[in-house]
Parts: sequence; C-alpha cells; structure tokens
Amino acid sequence: MPETKVVVNIAPGKDMILSTGKLCALANGSCTVQMGETVVLSAACSGPAKKGQDFFPLSVDYREKYSAAGKFPGGYIKREGRPSTKEILTCRFTDRPIRPLWPEGFFDEVQIYGLLLAADGKNEGDILSVVGASTALCLSDLPFMGPIGAVRVGYIEGQGFIANPTNDEMRQSTLELIYAGIEDKVIMVEGDAKEVSEEFLSQAFYFANEIVKKQIAAQKELAAKAGRTKKTPELHLVSPEMMADIRAAAGSELESAAFLPGKEERTKALEVVFAKVAEALKPKYLEQLGEEDFDFLVKMGWDKAVQKSVRDNILYNGKRMDGRGVKDLRPLSAEVGVLPVVHGSALFQRGETQALVIATLGGPGDAEEADVITDTQNSKKKFYLHYNFPNYSVGEVGRVTGPGRREIGHGNLAERSVAQVVPADFPYTVRCVSEIMASNGSTSMASTCGASLALMDAGVPISSPVVGISCGLVTDLENPEKYVILTDIIGAEDHYGDQDWKICGSKNGITGWQLDLKLPGIPIERLVEAMYQNKEAREKIMQVVTACIPAPRDHVSERAPQMEVIRINPDKIGALIGTGGKNIKEITESTGAQVDIADDGSVSILARNKEVLDEVKRKVQYYTAEAEIGKIYRGLVKSVKDFGAFVEILPGQEGLLHISEMANYRVNSVSDICKEGDYVSVKVVEIDSRTGKIRLSRKAALQDEK
Repeated sequence: MPETKVVVNIAPGKDMILSTGKLCALANGSCTVQMGETVVLSAACSGPAKKGQDFFPLSVDYREKYSAAGKFPGGYIKREGRPSTKEILTCRFTDRPIRPLWPEGFFDEVQIYGLLLAADGKNEGDILSVVGASTALCLSDLPFMGPIGAVRVGYIEGQGFIANPTNDEMRQSTLELIYAGIEDKVIMVEGDAKEVSEEFLSQAFYFANEIVKKQIAAQKELAAKAGRTKKTPELHLVSPEMMADIRAAAGSELESAAFLPGKEERTKALEVVFAKVAEALKPKYLEQLGEEDFDFLVKMGWDKAVQKSVRDNILYNGKRMDGRGVKDLRPLSAEVGVLPVVHGSALFQRGETQALVIATLGGPGDAEEADVITDTQNSKKKFYLHYNFPNYSVGEVGRVTGPGRREIGHGNLAERSVAQVVPADFPYTVRCVSEIMASNGSTSMASTCGASLALMDAGVPISSPVVGISCGLVTDLENPEKYVILTDIIGAEDHYGDQDWKICGSKNGITGWQLDLKLPGIPIERLVEAMYQNKEAREKIMQVVTACIPAPRDHVSERAPQMEVIRINPDKIGALIGTGGKNIKEITESTGAQVDIADDGSVSILARNKEVLDEVKRKVQYYTAEAEIGKIYRGLVKSVKDFGAFVEILPGQEGLLHISEMANYRVNSVSDICKEGDYVSVKVVEIDSRTGKIRLSRKAALQDEK
C-alpha cells in the first residue's frame, strides 16, 4: 500500500503530519504522527469478545525508547523496563477521550499501541499519541465513532496562548492544558496552572477547540483516501423484553435500596433486590439462554435498571442516592498533627472518603530526578506526592502490588495542583504520601486537601492551601438539553453519571484539573458552568481547612532535619571536595549530615539537629576559607628548603615562611626551627594580588601572641 500523507497547520510554523501505508500493514489501522522531528507510531488491533464479558476491554499502551533520541538507557541493564510515570500518564490521557466513542454493547477486545520513533528534544510525543490513536482507529475497520483532536496549550505573558508549545516554551509557560474533543465539544481535559481564573481557563478551552477542528478535518481527509471499510460490529445488548421484566421484578424495592445514605447499606440492599430479580427471571430465561448468558445479561440489565432509576431521580426529582441536594457537600472534617514522629500529618474526611497524608522534609539529594527522553534538559522535582489506594479502603480483599496506573494518575493530579503553591526557593525537598483510609468518591481531591494540611503542619510556607472537589453530570440522553450538575459526587454517582470533573484551587485561583467523561463530548459551555459550581464548593472546603490550621507553622517541624544553604567561592569547590572526595567524605561520615554542592557554589546542608548543622558549617568554612592578611594560623609544615619552609595554613593553601621570618634573631638553619610535619603558628603578612602567593611570618606571630 503506498504511503498517504496529510499535513495540518496547528499554528504559524507548526505543522502536524499524519501518514499511513508505510508501516504496520497487518494492524487493523496504523499511522505515524510527526511534529517537528518528533515521530510517534500508533497502531490499533482488535480481537473477539470473551464469553460472558460485560464491558469494553480497551487497552492503551505508550512507550518511549531511548533509541528515539539517539541515547542509551542508563544503568547496568541496557534495555527499557517497566513504563515510566510519564508513559503511564500518557496512556491514561490517550485512553480517556477514545473510550466514550464506541457503540453500546461493543465488547470486542481493542488494543492501541503508541511508540515514540524519533524525539527531537523540542516537541513532546504524548499529544501525538492521542492524535495517532484517533487516526489509527479512523483508518481501521473498527466501529470507532471519531475522530477526535488533541492539543497541549501553554500561555506565555506577552505572547498569549500557544498550541503544542515546545519544551523551551513550556518552561516559560504559566499554563499546561491538555485538551481533547470533537468539534465544539470537549471529551477530556487535564493540566495545571499558576492560580488562574475560571474565565482564563475557559478561554484556553475555546482556543484549543479551534486547533481540534483542524486535526479532525485532516483525519477525515486521510481516512477518505486510505481508510478501510468499517465492519458491522457484534453488539451485546439486553433485549427490551428482558429489561421490562427486570424492572417489573424489582418494582419499588429497587428505588428503596438505591437511595440509602450509607455506601455499605446501599450496596447490601441492592444485592438483596438483585438476587430476587435474578430468581424471578430464571423460569423464563435460564433454559432459553443457558446459565452463562443468563447471568451475563441479567447483570447487565440490572445495572442499566439501577442506572436509569438513579439518573431519573436526579434529573426530575432532584433526589440523590444519599439524600443530598445537587449542590450539597458531604460532611467535612480536617485534623492536623495526627501522627507522632513524622514531620507533618493530616487527616481529611469528606463523607465516607478519608485521606491520611504525611509530609516528609529532606535535602536536595532527595529530589526526584527524571531522565526524560523527549527533553534535552532533565529536571529534578523538589516536591512530589505519592498516592496509595489499598484494598481495605473499599472493604475488599485482593493482591497487594506496586502502584497501578490509577494510583499514579491520581497522585500526579494532586501533586501538580499543590506544587503551584510551594515556594520555588524553599530549600527542602518535600514528599507527601496520601494513604487512602476509606473511599467513596474523589479520593484524589481529598488527597489534595490533606496534602495542604500536612504541609502547613510541617511548616512548609505554602502561599495558600489548595483544595479540590469533583462535579458530576447527569444528562437526559433523549433530551441532551436537560441536565443536572452535581457537586461532590459519591462513587456510585461517578459510576452511573456522565462525568467526573475534578478541579483544585488555592485562594487565588485554579491550580489543577482533570475531566473523565462517559459521553461522546459535551458543549464547552457546560464544562465552564460546572467550573463555577465547583468554585462555590471549593470556597466552603477552604473555610474548613483554614479553620483547622489558618496558616503554615512559623518554623519547620522539630522532627524535620535542619537545613541551610551557604555559598562558597566556586573556585573552592575542589578544596571542599578534596582529593578523591576525601574532605567531603570526612564531613558526611563524621557528622551524618547530607551535603550537596552545586556548580554555582551553593552548599546545601541537611543535618539532624542544629548542633550538627553548626559543626558542618564550621568544617565547610574551614575547607573553603580564604587566607587573610594579618591573621594568625596554626599551619602544617609541608616541605623544608634551605631558604625557608612551605606551610599549609588552610586546606590546599600554602605560604612561604622565609628563614628571615622564623625568629627575632638570626636563624642559621631552617631545621633549627621546624621540620616537615611540624605545626607552627604563622601570620599572613602579604598576599600577592597578581599571583596569589602568600608570605608568612613566625616572628610576627610570636610578637602578637605576647
């Protein structure tokens, strides 16, 4: 098949090239997407639905190989291993806008694979992965109801919004918005910003929408030229007759069970009603369908019946599952200092959702370093947040493994939201760990609130607490103009509803956001409306947080290590390190302190208490001190000559003690006064301004010591 290309102009001087026909001919659909000299391959493949499967098994993977940038993997093993955090986050935001665009009841297995083939160090491959996934699916014979477009939006003062900014541009940007959608409708957004307004963020949405329209047009053009004929999919649907029987068998008991205040009692009540429904339908359907298909279809039908009851009550009665009004928050509580020993701790609870967050302070050596393949400037993070979602938080049992994609994604959202208020010049590295104690919706937002509390408890001088909350959406699918926006959704409302729109913000503006949507797009105006409703809720949460602890403590926790940054002459770095690292090793081993030296002469000292800190500072100053005229030193005789001795008065700094300056009488032989290895008191009498040579006098030192 010949190669076919389409070029779409994203912005002046920025072209995106979509190409197909050259690679991956055996996939259902494949393409490459290029921006600058960064190239990403996307391939889509499918397999038959598994027997009894009642969900759409879409999987998305994205990988970045060092070979794409002309590099070797670091470390002993020269082969890429498990996916990096960036790769996992890219998988997540490639998956989310694709997932809603499939026919109901389509359960075939679909896999999308994105591979970075070339990285120019300027243009990121992650956004290309989203566009590539959509393009590959449009080119395939699969029943994908796209295409979608995707763009990263930055903002630089004086330049305005920037589409798909380069890495250099992103370093200047106060905004990172990742936006995906169809024409005039949004499907997925996520990102962070330096405390911006709702109006500013909505302008960014509309800016992104115009770019998306261009990308969609290009994909349609490419599919028309080189796409496969779409196949008729096999859909697994519950018949209208069975749905009617399920509703009839459930009767009013369904609603009574679905609308109870507690998650556990609601779950148990629904299980009891479902068991009755399944038993009632067996005489009519079990023999006809067989046991496996019967169980499969009854479960699907039951879930749809509960969903309809929940949605109709919200839409037309204003009745939520736990009895709240549509804008009501669940009961809130906040507490700090809940744990001994740790540097900072907090417990934040909203309804049945509970997050315990612990803050730990460390030195520069504790910063998280990422070797990013697609950027020429690898950076270190001095603030990071890790999120853990154990099985007991939802009252279940299961395998205990490392963090999954969900945990990494939720932690990243909370991290980037809170990072906006951590001062850049705060010398400590800060780690927050959110341990979810109980979950019934929006644990990432509870983690954000808990992190702010824990940081203030630890004495981290954040400029403002950051709080977050999620807004849901329920839409009448037959009349899309009828909808209700829900504040603070519980887990079941997330499951049965249309969106999970999480927004975090400080007292000064929005800092982070993420949208999960089940619909194939909603008008941007509706998303903006939910932003303002979210703001009202955040203001109430902020009152609870500041009532608990109004501001950061005026000093870091006494449990935290003591830290100070001092500056030395960069020319003295070698003297501080010493031959083979001898000096710095002596300092760290004798004190147990952590010492990090930067190229500009900044020396960061992390010690367990103030006494150790002072001792390390004294040692650093000793190794890096400059000789001063008129000052007396106790020096080590390094070598002896006929005309005098060379004496080391400071590490790496020697001066000449001439024989005429050894005593206030005539000295016949240097060996009469000193020999190599002796210590003598000497005074600096001259430092040559041109050569730096030091002239010493024992005679003057003896005179001054009288």
